[in-house]
Parts: sequence; structure tokens; C-alpha cells
Amino acid sequence: MIYIKDLMSGIDIFKALSSEIRIQILEMLASNQELNLNEIAKRLNLSNGAITMHIKKLEESGLIEINTSVGKHGIQKVCYLNKDRLMVDLRSKDVDNLYEVEIQVGHYSNYAAVPTCGLATKDSIIGDFDEPRYFADPQRINSEIVWMAEGFLEYRIPNYLKANQSFREIQFSLELGSEAPGFSNNYPSDIYFYLNGVELGFWTSPGDFGDVRGTFNPDWWPPHLNQYGMLKLIRINNEGSFIDGCRISDITLEKIQLDYRSELTFRIAVTDQSVNKRGLTIYGKHFGNYSQDLLARVLYDVHEVENIEPTKVTTAE
Repeated sequence: MIYIKDLMSGIDIFKALSSEIRIQILEMLASNQELNLNEIAKRLNLSNGAITMHIKKLEESGLIEINTSVGKHGIQKVCYLNKDRLMVDLRSKDVDNLYEVEIQVGHYSNYAAVPTCGLATKDSIIGDFDEPRYFADPQRINSEIVWMAEGFLEYRIPNYLKANQSFREIQFSLELGSEAPGFSNNYPSDIYFYLNGVELGFWTSPGDFGDVRGTFNPDWWPPHLNQYGMLKLIRINNEGSFIDGCRISDITLEKIQLDYRSELTFRIAVTDQSVNKRGLTIYGKHFGNYSQDLLARVLYDVHEVENIEPTKVTTAE
């Protein structure tokens, strides 16, 4: 996902989207994993020269990537979507008043796992498949993918606020999917989210995807296992809780009662209350389709502190 925090930072993208032809190119790439320049030109009934200019603008904006490959007719330029989602924060203000931290998916502070389950670094499986005891292995902090049929992962988020600052919004971005033995693209699972033990709501993952190889999966990762998830953005502010802009509950930051002294814990879970109880998989930056771990972002307000003059003490003469 490309997240535009303020309008000025997204000018290059907005310019790239100002052309109907470039919109059509993006639509074609969204429905086809890859297309070369000749295929795009043919489908739009345009010359290669005309297409090249549009492709260049899309590449410069970061909306697409271009790789070269050797084909039957020599070297070809192959185009891919860089990200499959674009989010623009129209109401963003005081963008300097934020901090963000990226936490490796294996750096959880608490867990419960029911098989099928497991975890792996970018180099190897940790322990054995379907053995929850390996979730306590010291090497788990290096995990880049974690999966379970039921249970939870809990992460501690640093709170850097000062006494004159207050939370405006907390965001979590992560790549998620269900957990099926092997994989199954049609395998819905209700995944719940909690902040400091307060249930924010849930998202139903459509499946445990494995139809194509994950973009960042290491070469040794078996093709018969899950390959990628979907990038989700959870936001909690004083209007409610949202996933990808859709309200999931009326839980606000005010109801959770956070201040600069609060500990912050974020939990992802599949529990008995899940109607579709088909597990969860969380992907780190070396697995799946997005080169990121769990990203936590805090937006805050700064309040003026009144200067109180010290009381003058007078003494009688």
C-alpha cells in the first residue's frame, strides 16, 4: 500500500493519475500480474513510443515497477504494479507530530498457538511444524512469517509521548491472511484486533493465498505452502476504529483512556468468538508481497504548558 500522509507529498502520484491512458494501464496491470510494453501498446491501440512516455511517468511516481527479461524477440520491459492499494489522508495536519516504529513479526511479547502452526526466519523453519513450544524459542525474534490455526500474537508498542502531548490517532499496518494446511485461496477467517485488551473489531480474511509465489519469499520456501497475504491498515482515533477506511467499531482512543504514561499492547487473534475460525498468518518483510513488518504509527497533539510564576514570599520587617 502507498500511504500519502499529506497532499503535497503525493503530487507526483496525482500527476501520474491525471491521464486516462495511465489509469487504463494501471487497470490492466491490476488484472494481469505482468505485461510487457508491446502487450500494453497493442491492447490500447497505441504506438510503443506513445506508451513509453506514460510508463515512464508511472514508474517515476512509484506506482509501477519495470524489469527487463529476455523473450523470443529480444530484451523486453515487463511492467508490474508496485502496490495494490493507495490511501490518501485528506485531513492530515501537523504531520511532524508523529512517530512510527517497525516491529519484526517474531518480536511478540505474548502468544498462544494451536496447530497447524509454525514460524520461520528468512533462512529456515524454527524447530518443527505444528509444535507450539517453538514459539518460545529465542530465535523467534528473527521470524519473518508466523502462522497458527487458533490463538493470538501480542506486541508491545513503545509510547514516546511527553506530558504535554496526547494521542490523536494510532495506526497499525501489516500483511495478514488465514491459515490452512498447505494453502487455500477460499478459506475465510475472522481475525480480531485489540488495543490494551479492548476489542477494536475484526476483519474477515478471504483465504490463505498460495496461487502464486509471494514476491519476497525466500527461494527455499516450499511452493505448496501459503505465499502471501493482504496489507491491512487499522486506525483508531476519536471517531472510532477502522480497517482500510471502513468502520469496524465505535471504540475510540478516549474509551481506551490512553495518556503519555500508558503501555501500548496490540493483539491479533483468532478465538472461539470467530464465526470463521480458520487461523491467521502474519508476514514480515522477507515473505509475502510487501516488504514490511508490523508498522505502528502514532499521531499526536501538542498542548501548551502554562508557565506559573512562583509565589513570592514576603516577610514582615
